[in-house]
Amino acid sequence: MENTATPFATIPNFRDVAEMINTTMGTTYMKAGLLYRGARLDEASPEDRKRLVNDYGIRNVIDLRTKTEHIQQAQKRDDKIKSSAAVPQSNNEVAEPLKIPGVTYHEINFNGHAFSKMLINKLTWREFGRLVWLMATGYRLDAIKILSPHMRAAGLVGLAKDSLDVCTKEVYQVFAVLAESGNWPVMLHCTQGKDRTGLTVMLVLMLLGVPQEAVEKDYMVSEPNLLSEKTERMKEIESIGLTEHFASCPPELVPEVQNHITEKYGSVEKYLLKTGVTKEMQETIKTRLLNVPDGSTL
Repeated sequence: MENTATPFATIPNFRDVAEMINTTMGTTYMKAGLLYRGARLDEASPEDRKRLVNDYGIRNVIDLRTKTEHIQQAQKRDDKIKSSAAVPQSNNEVAEPLKIPGVTYHEINFNGHAFSKMLINKLTWREFGRLVWLMATGYRLDAIKILSPHMRAAGLVGLAKDSLDVCTKEVYQVFAVLAESGNWPVMLHCTQGKDRTGLTVMLVLMLLGVPQEAVEKDYMVSEPNLLSEKTERMKEIESIGLTEHFASCPPELVPEVQNHITEKYGSVEKYLLKTGVTKEMQETIKTRLLNVPDGSTL
């Protein structure tokens, strides 16, 4: 699959979701300039941060990462500052705040309590005891390694289905942000911008009635988009006991997620209702994002 050129030098896997969908469908199905997706913003240059606000008008960012990921990113930033201390021309960049001024951040730990509890329930008592001890003593990555065999067994497809079933609170939180008319344009991101970001964007696109082929294209393009940083990313993935599979975009994931929603919940609308996303919220999001001709109704 072709790489879709990102408009930013320092923001991986960035794109306007509507532009991707409209290009794939060959029609202006969605309104562009409203819903963006990408990877972490922490390492964005001052120039790219300004462009997000000035050129793209982004007002709200939904950050789906875990506490562990935030800690890792902060440590990487500290290392960068220390290594750049003797280079005056780098001072502005390394001193730039992690959060972009003028942008509202919504930190929604998508793999939070419910997801962790689901994985922990798969552990033996011995594994559970070691997990608790490692977390209590600050060895977070070693603790996650105890969960990794169960994550590997599920794979990305299984974890996506599990996330739908248990992360209902987090799904609601995402859609609550999207349902507020004053929050647009919005950007969603996680670390790679493909799994948690991919799943939440899938739900939005399914709600809009986007054909599965176009949803698949938007999901699958993340893999070539992230190819340039795969070597570095694999170090982080392997550090928590996971494999190269977790750097990929399985082609079967979108149809499997769609089938799971249909078979277990009846439709994406019914699934969202179960999470607490009301019909009114759903209609607000559809009205905001769908390119409906004047005089037409949804």
